[in-house]
Amino acid sequence: MDHMQWSKEEEDEARKKVEENSATRVAPEEQVKFENAANKYWDTFYQTHKNKFFKNRNWLLREFPEILPVDQNTKEKLGESSWDPARSSISRTQGTETHRQETFVSSEPGSRERSASNPDLEEYSRGPRKAEQFPGSKATFRILEVGCGAGNSVFPILNTLQNIPGSFLYCCDFAPEAVELVKSHEAYSEAHCSAFIHDVCDDGLAYPFPDGTLDVILLVFVLSSIHPDRMQAVIHRLSRLLKPGGMLLFRDHGRYDNAQLRFKKGRCLSENFYVRGDGTRAYFFTKGEIHRMFCEAGLHEKQNLVDHRLQVNRKKQIQMHRVWVQGKFQKPSCWTPRSADEHALPSPD
Repeated sequence: MDHMQWSKEEEDEARKKVEENSATRVAPEEQVKFENAANKYWDTFYQTHKNKFFKNRNWLLREFPEILPVDQNTKEKLGESSWDPARSSISRTQGTETHRQETFVSSEPGSRERSASNPDLEEYSRGPRKAEQFPGSKATFRILEVGCGAGNSVFPILNTLQNIPGSFLYCCDFAPEAVELVKSHEAYSEAHCSAFIHDVCDDGLAYPFPDGTLDVILLVFVLSSIHPDRMQAVIHRLSRLLKPGGMLLFRDHGRYDNAQLRFKKGRCLSENFYVRGDGTRAYFFTKGEIHRMFCEAGLHEKQNLVDHRLQVNRKKQIQMHRVWVQGKFQKPSCWTPRSADEHALPSPD
């Protein structure tokens, strides 16, 4: 069911479930382990599941048309591609935006821990200067997907970008196995894409392109896998990569999503932050938290919505309340982060 509104009773029940499953916290020493080895848990995830776990995000261009440069030529090219160029499924009802979502979605890795011996990281340890050549240096429209996983966003995007001259896609993940899955895919092309291992939580690690060169950053089901204390610093760093006018596109788990309610006692790390049985983690956001974090980074809010869905598993005859938060944030021509040194997650609304 599209964009259903929760009753007060349903929201109270969800809140009660969260209070119950977060009453017992993971021991501090275990929390340190999950933080320090975050990349290893995701690497094991991709060694196990390869590219079979998540579905391709063929909804991306409907929800985020900003992924493509806006001009008449692009629109014509888009019409020739295999993407469905039908109108965006975002609708406005009494000032509220809603949108479609893929049938199944789960959090995917962002970036946390890097391997000091990894040659891909060493190659770009200092980063390129603006005058130097770098992958995609001749492109006129550049996109970065953070936490690319096995490429479930990468290849739908590449399928369209190949029809648009001057476009280039970067994608990174801190799990080496994920990056290798992308590079070994038959649709991967170094002429249009550069996949690299990167930890977005490492402020000292340079990207393989200069700051201020990206038109779009895609941050989809990634921020939730990062420790809340590190989120603000990550958004600040990503904001520096954008050109003036560039867009950061966000989508992630919302507060009281069915995935949060299903956690058992003893899996809670901190308020609204959990660890799964495989060691990967997930945070569940409010709209207010997203607003404050991205605005603290000096970005202008263009969209910030909560999407409530009712999904039905006909095989198991169960209903699931799904909640996602989606936002679009633009870098102004005169960019000044408000509080670059305040990196903790703001308190929720």
